[in-house]
Amino acid sequence: MPLTRRTLLAASAVAPALALLSCSPDRAGTAADGAPGSAAPRRGGRLRALFAGGGANETLDPHRVNLFADAARAKALYDKLADWGPDLAAVPRLAAGWEPGPGLDVWTVRLREASFHDGRPVTAADVLYSYRRIADPGRAFRARASLEPVDLAASRAVDPRTVEFRLTRRYAEFPNVLAAFGAYIVPDGADDFRRPVGSGPFAHVSFTPGSSLLLRRFDGYWDGAPHLDELEILAAAEESARANALLAGQAEYAHELTPATARTHESGGRIRIVRLRNSAMQGFVMKTDRPPFDDVRVRQAFFHLVDRRELVDGALSGAGEIGNDLFGKGSQYYPADLPQRTRDLDRARALLREAGADGLRVTLDTSPVAAGLVEAAGILKDQAAEAGVTVEVRVGSKDTYWKDVLDGGVLASFRSGAMPIESHLSQRLLSGSTTNATHWRHPDFDDLYAQAQSTADPAARAALYGRMQRRLHEEGGLLVWGFADWIVGTAPRLRGVAADAPANTLDWARFDKVWLA
Repeated sequence: MPLTRRTLLAASAVAPALALLSCSPDRAGTAADGAPGSAAPRRGGRLRALFAGGGANETLDPHRVNLFADAARAKALYDKLADWGPDLAAVPRLAAGWEPGPGLDVWTVRLREASFHDGRPVTAADVLYSYRRIADPGRAFRARASLEPVDLAASRAVDPRTVEFRLTRRYAEFPNVLAAFGAYIVPDGADDFRRPVGSGPFAHVSFTPGSSLLLRRFDGYWDGAPHLDELEILAAAEESARANALLAGQAEYAHELTPATARTHESGGRIRIVRLRNSAMQGFVMKTDRPPFDDVRVRQAFFHLVDRRELVDGALSGAGEIGNDLFGKGSQYYPADLPQRTRDLDRARALLREAGADGLRVTLDTSPVAAGLVEAAGILKDQAAEAGVTVEVRVGSKDTYWKDVLDGGVLASFRSGAMPIESHLSQRLLSGSTTNATHWRHPDFDDLYAQAQSTADPAARAALYGRMQRRLHEEGGLLVWGFADWIVGTAPRLRGVAADAPANTLDWARFDKVWLA
């Protein structure tokens, strides 16, 4: 059967329920009514939080984080110097503050008073050791790329609570390095994480890879001891198992639920649904260095032929917001004043005629590697046909998809988690960016980025980012049709779960601030 949006949408079905998880009984008492955050925090109890796990190869090495479950475990056990707020701007954590030198290539970071779980103070030596470990070229740590601007050989400890970072170039957005995904601080010399020692809100008790991590409250935590006595992070690969565990009272928090589950239980009272807005950008990448998308008119035609609302409703089951062909909706520096682009088939056809691309045929690569990608490809196929464009959908391997589409093909489904707009620009849109899937390479665009990083004044820097994004909106190779909600389910008695925290930001999976009513 041909792959179209009609067949895809008709084929969806609810997976059969799996056996309920067997978990230890909760010790916090009976359920309480009331909305999250409506009652004063209550101390005590064990929270059981469910995530899709990574199997028997899971580790508590915080520099090896990759999955959401890894990030939740690392956040509970360790700290970073900074983290991202709801608008993806860096906010201090272990760092009490930071100051740039006049050239923006030397930054001084002052540490707050904090201690590890074994009582040792967190010092500048721990920070430098952690960053040098991450940057080791012999290891494949995810945060290594984020540390690229830092000259760690030249950086030094000024005193036990002050680090002087020397950079290889001017970098006005250096605090984004401190907040980078996976850039956790570990004790100087730490390399065995079977019984890890961190400075986070919870301390290690026991760990079974692929099954569970049990933690206890760290009363000496610098940001205030958690309300909970214990936190248990459990692995459940199937979404149905996570939802069923909530319904059966075997867990109080379930990460990554589906829109269908959310719709079923949103008003039923047995599960509370928290929608983390703007957590995942959804779009298509057009290779700007090869036909047909090396002609800006063809790219613009695609901008005009898509129906973004239909894509959000069909591929995301309505669980999201429409996009405007730019990354980072709701984030610091996002140009929210740009008019929302809408479907205009007449304009799309006219642009294709001008480009000599009447009767265009193009192959769209996609994969079930992430939710909604294959469904969106089928919808685009039908939408493009209404503009006279034939799209052939090619479904690739989940295992190699992101590597395959980085340099191969001409048009591909794309998805990204939240990150600062500056990081998106530097990692994906400069001529030398290693993950430049659209192959957007323009020296004058690179110059604007360099100018922004040499600009200390935030307003002037924001104006430069605005110029870059307006150009991308007009000419770029990234068609952003939507931003997916990240859906979390909680037991009605779990309070304090932040509703304005995109995935992987500071208040996402913030278990030190929740409590059981």
